[in-house]
Amino acid sequence: MDTSTAPDVLSAPLRARFDYTRSVGPTIGRFLTGLRSRKVVGVRGSDGRVLVPPPEYDPVTSLPLTDFVDVADTGVVASWTWVHEPLPGQPFDRPFAWALIQLDGADTSMLHAVDVAAPDRMRTGLRVRARWAEQTEGSIKDIVCFEPGEQSTAEPAAASGEPVTMIITPVDLSYKHTASPQETVYLRGLAEGKLIGARTDAAGKVYFPPRGANPTDGRPTDDYIELSDHGTITTFCIVNVPFLGQRIKPPYVAAYVLLDGADIPVLHLVLGCEASEVRMGMRVKAVWKPREEWGHGLENVDHFEPSGEPDADYETYKHHL
Repeated sequence: MDTSTAPDVLSAPLRARFDYTRSVGPTIGRFLTGLRSRKVVGVRGSDGRVLVPPPEYDPVTSLPLTDFVDVADTGVVASWTWVHEPLPGQPFDRPFAWALIQLDGADTSMLHAVDVAAPDRMRTGLRVRARWAEQTEGSIKDIVCFEPGEQSTAEPAAASGEPVTMIITPVDLSYKHTASPQETVYLRGLAEGKLIGARTDAAGKVYFPPRGANPTDGRPTDDYIELSDHGTITTFCIVNVPFLGQRIKPPYVAAYVLLDGADIPVLHLVLGCEASEVRMGMRVKAVWKPREEWGHGLENVDHFEPSGEPDADYETYKHHL
């Protein structure tokens, strides 16, 4: 494949969004359950200090901490910084301050937002109080922010429900990806229905997708090879467990497919047969989406399916497991 002229690289905005679900354990769970009742809970360490938010282990002895202490929802600004241009997802869409706040009764500071009109209203030592959400649910967002004030205005919320044991955190990442020259050749090839790999020279391994450099010697992989869309399954996994956002009903197969002419397998879906029929050495072929749905991505290949060819001999793919 002639690549004597380096291509203009491709770039595109990317956005990754998903809900991250995690268990919180007994210590953070106690803290979040307290917030749901409009209370702030800390824990006493071995040196007598009250730590807020409560850590699970003592910073001095590394032993578990269990002596929980209620502290006030008022405190003092220990340090702060001003946010002139808030980012999406931050507490306010107008300028505000981030501050380390030492609550009354605590010996450490917690980070939160302070709602003031201008930076000249902020100062170290400023007395602040929590502004609580109207509806609390067991999240750090139950404290909407802090605001200047000497006394708490919160009315305790009635304790309700089981202790908080799980939290769901929405993750939303937006960024711009700029492809390397080698990746650009690969992506443009996909837009034309071609599977492009690359190697350092005629004696080098063929990588698919192409890498910018050979990982063993650092030489650029600028010798491009158009590969077949047929290949061999080297290893595979049958997915039986459903999860949030899943687009295919289990069971289905995710497999590493070694394309003919490549030295590195690529992970993709294998459909077109029962999951129980998939096996190492099975010969498969790419099933492309309709041409009008193609873009610059491997999702142009909807999946792989059995090609009907005899299974590959183990010796031909054992070094790629």
